[in-house]
Amino acid sequence: MMEIKHLHPSLHAILLLEEEARINKIQQDSWIGYSRAQCIIAKLEDLLIYPRVIRMPNLLIVGDTNNGKTILANRFFVSHKPYLREADQSFIAPIVYCQAPPKPDEKRFYNNLLDSLFVPYRVSDRVEHKQQQLLNVLRRMETKMLIIDEIHHILAGNLAAQRIFLNVIKYLANELRIVIVGVGTKDALAAINTDPQLSNRFEPVILPKWTMNEEYLRLLASMEYLTPLKKPSNLVEYNMSQCILGMSEGTIGEISTVIKKAAILAIKQGTEQISRKILDSIDYIPPSERKKHFESY
Repeated sequence: MMEIKHLHPSLHAILLLEEEARINKIQQDSWIGYSRAQCIIAKLEDLLIYPRVIRMPNLLIVGDTNNGKTILANRFFVSHKPYLREADQSFIAPIVYCQAPPKPDEKRFYNNLLDSLFVPYRVSDRVEHKQQQLLNVLRRMETKMLIIDEIHHILAGNLAAQRIFLNVIKYLANELRIVIVGVGTKDALAAINTDPQLSNRFEPVILPKWTMNEEYLRLLASMEYLTPLKKPSNLVEYNMSQCILGMSEGTIGEISTVIKKAAILAIKQGTEQISRKILDSIDYIPPSERKKHFESY
């Protein structure tokens, strides 16, 4: 096979596969540990081993839609998945990960948590019963951290419902002495700030949009290294990198989408590399244009 320094060695064999298999590989999720993400993961690791104290520290991971928040949180969760402890055959869940319900609803929140732990419960049970059931389960599983994704959903309810939901989060943190990690859009800051006690406990960490800098170019180089095309695309070249940044409007999810669509088109057309012509030809609408389209109806 020809020399292919532009591609990760583990992907060399992929180039020998049929077109459909290569496209399938491109469409799969892949993790790129850029420096900001690694910094946040390091913070999460430190919080996971934090001693149980009366006032536990919490973290709020904030960023624009499709800018890698959920992927980051899920990757951390997967690295500490529940396991069966051989010594006493106990099921241990150091981290529990769930989504906030679409609106602040205590009972649905408990249901989501119990579902994530595969714990059976009666839908008709009173909320107090589910709360106690959850507390017992989390103690038994020696849970140290609760990650709540889409926490900005709190704002979908009225002020009374928001207060109740925030009190639930505060109660779980106090009663179990566990770390709470919220994940959401910038609205999450507004949601948490409605409770002065909680806002003082949550340290916000921001996943900013990408800009034309060295970190962004490293991201593009990594993405190209993990995209099974037979020819180098040189995505870090100024015109290419500027074009991708403009199309994606600076979120990592959109950057990935642009590159994946372009790579698939390059395979289908037989060029085997992403070019400006390919970028101009992909079926892609930038996020702001999509928003205008929906608002026009």
